[in-house]
Amino acid sequence: MEQSIFAMPWSRASFERELNENPVARYLVLEEGGRVAAYGGVWLIIDEAHVTNIAVRPDVRGKGYGEAIARALMKLAGETCMYMITLEVRRSNAAAQALYRKLGFQDVGYRKRYYEDNGEDALIMYAALPSPQGQ
Repeated sequence: MEQSIFAMPWSRASFERELNENPVARYLVLEEGGRVAAYGGVWLIIDEAHVTNIAVRPDVRGKGYGEAIARALMKLAGETCMYMITLEVRRSNAAAQALYRKLGFQDVGYRKRYYEDNGEDALIMYAALPSPQGQ
């Protein structure tokens, strides 16, 4: 699935390290009909969360699965006392940027030539998270 979505897919070894060796990593999977339809990951570091990836299988796009995963990652981060969440997104990925803005993310800067495959800049986005106690 990773290879059908991303120009620079993570390797199996990268995912295995994330799942088995990275104590700050959390991953969520959404299944449809017994198959992975979408997944997303986040690093929970001190009091900030960083989205590592969100992926939706191409044949099930348009069903709201990307939004569901993003919302679930934000909820997980908030419930584990993170106060903010950040991510990078390709400057050309208008659909993802629109989704993140819908969820309360704001543009905060750029990472020049962030993507190795084509040297594209990444837009850095940030959202504040409510505390689990509603404070």
